[in-house]
Amino acid sequence: MTDFTAPPVQPLPGAPFAGRLTLVEHGAWAGWHQWAGTDPFEDATGPFYVARDEHGVVCGFRTEPRHNNGHGMIHGGCLMTFADFSLFMLGASQGEEVSGVTVTMNCEFLAPAEAGSLLLARGERTGGGRKLVFARGQITADGRPVLGFSGVMKRVKGA
Repeated sequence: MTDFTAPPVQPLPGAPFAGRLTLVEHGAWAGWHQWAGTDPFEDATGPFYVARDEHGVVCGFRTEPRHNNGHGMIHGGCLMTFADFSLFMLGASQGEEVSGVTVTMNCEFLAPAEAGSLLLARGERTGGGRKLVFARGQITADGRPVLGFSGVMKRVKGA
């Protein structure tokens, strides 16, 4: 487990994209944003954060023992929940929030992540238009790749 308080990312000033984001003003995640919409499952699993740095949109999450599976590693469902959050944040990387639902998401588990790990997700929007948005990314745990993911989101009005 890495022992530090702040993620090793220097967020650029301002929101990473236009949309329902709240700036974190205090604590280890100061300068990052949280999605201000309502998602009770993500809220119970997180908190998840998003920022933009010189490399693009980055999502972050500090795991805890409550995220473990029976083997003492971070539960795959937790990693997939963070990947789904990140999919939407990366989908918004061209400037505007993507409101909608996940149509499909593919995940490849690359290595286990331990409780206390700092998870970071980076990737890119790979395409899309008025109805569908495509993105892919990778989650690292303390800098080590643990999950590759890609997916398609469908825009839904009022979502």
